Amino acid sequence: MYAVIKTGGKQYRVKEGDTLRVEKLAGNPGDRVDFAEVLMIGDVEQPKIGMPVVQGATVEGNIVEQGRGRKVFAFRKRKEGWKRIRGHRQAFTAVKVTRIAH
Repeated sequence: MYAVIKTGGKQYRVKEGDTLRVEKLAGNPGDRVDFAEVLMIGDVEQPKIGMPVVQGATVEGNIVEQGRGRKVFAFRKRKEGWKRIRGHRQAFTAVKVTRIAH
């Protein structure tokens, strides 16, 4: 069984046991997280598609890690002898999916 969830403005296809990186969520490693915005649940027999969400469905998981991604550089060079480099590291939360309830 799999589910499509929405968190942090993005959609993810998950199944039990998956570990995924999502936008930063509040909590510490080991804390439980519930995703209530379940857009679809796929079964072998009949999928459930929400309009916009599946009523009564949740995806549960545990926070594995809080961290920051690798550095991304923005480089600008306009004229000779002038340049500017800026870096950015996006914060993330690694979540392990433990249960899909519907």
